[in-house]
Amino acid sequence: MISVHLKKKDDLQRSLRRLKKIMLREKVFDELRKRRYFQKPSTLRRARKKAAQFKAMIQQRHADW
Repeated sequence: MISVHLKKKDDLQRSLRRLKKIMLREKVFDELRKRRYFQKPSTLRRARKKAAQFKAMIQQRHADW
């Protein structure tokens, strides 16, 4: 679990910014966005396959350079 320890002289806004930066680094927001709605496993597989095909096409295109 992510936590930020506050000291007596720490500013609350600065601590919240630090927490947000840690959460961005750990990709917590991406995971929340991904899990906001349920997706069927078949839909996830289809999307992963499509992304892999696109990535392979881009790599093939740049391999000719």
